Amino acid sequence: MAIAEFLEPAIKDYATQAKATYSAPINTDTFTGRQFVAGQDPMQTQAASLATQGVGSYSPYLTAGQTANTQSAGALGQAATAAGGLGALQSGAQGYQTAQAGMTGPNAYQPFMSPYQSQVIDATLSEFDRSRGQGQQEIRDAAVNSGNFGGGREGAMMGQYNADSLADRSALQANMLQQGFGQAQQQAQQGFNNQGTLFGNQGALFNMQNQQNLTQQGLAGAYGNQINQQFGLSDFNRQGMGQDINALGSIGAVNQAQEQAKLNADAQAAQTGAYESYGRLGQYGNALTGLAGGVSGQQYQQEEAADPYASALSGAMGVAGLFGQIYGGRRN
Repeated sequence: MAIAEFLEPAIKDYATQAKATYSAPINTDTFTGRQFVAGQDPMQTQAASLATQGVGSYSPYLTAGQTANTQSAGALGQAATAAGGLGALQSGAQGYQTAQAGMTGPNAYQPFMSPYQSQVIDATLSEFDRSRGQGQQEIRDAAVNSGNFGGGREGAMMGQYNADSLADRSALQANMLQQGFGQAQQQAQQGFNNQGTLFGNQGALFNMQNQQNLTQQGLAGAYGNQINQQFGLSDFNRQGMGQDINALGSIGAVNQAQEQAKLNADAQAAQTGAYESYGRLGQYGNALTGLAGGVSGQQYQQEEAADPYASALSGAMGVAGLFGQIYGGRRN
């Protein structure tokens, strides 16, 4: 089919433009490449830094908990030692109490009587008898000198002297026995008091040992509480850090998505500009074909891009969700 004469200039113009357009390479760097990828938002960078710092952040709390555990074990060991000594102290106290009970009653003085008391009394009475015998001799000598030896006067004096001697001898013996009994009574009372003091001292030692046992048990409980507190602080630290990281990552992801949307729009505008001449030539050629009576080809259409913000936000929020899963969950 012959081309209409009035179309020839247009067709030649189209051919010239098509040759120039299709022979010139498209600079795809204007709408592709890494310059159209949004970098990390400062909040995302901060979140990543916190995440790095959070690795092993529980170690100080674990170390403190282990130290408290060791101290708790030591306190329990000391408590067990103190409790083990209570039985001996109680037995000692019971022994003193039994000994004190044995120092009561009417015969409690007897163990404290001097074993040499009878010897002392015998020696004293013998000396008393010897001295009184000398007195009798003096009465006889006086009777002889006065010429009354064997007389009634001598007998009366000797009788009175012997009666007085017997009374004095009995009083001396009773006094020595009473003195020994009194001393034994005092010593028995002192022994009773001493046993009571020993019993009280032993009871005080028992109470002190028991108090030490209770104190060590209290310390063990306090160390146990400290262990729980350290683990609680560790959990709180990790959870708080996880929440911060999750918040920073999420907000940073929104900011990054916004920036990525701008870059996507810029890339799409650059791509549209790069292919604009092709679309225009396509429409030009289809118009000429139609005028020449032919069938127009498929009109050039640039691929419609998806919503740049929605696409960028979806990817960024997916990354932010990873931060939350890693650090935001509660540790059991």
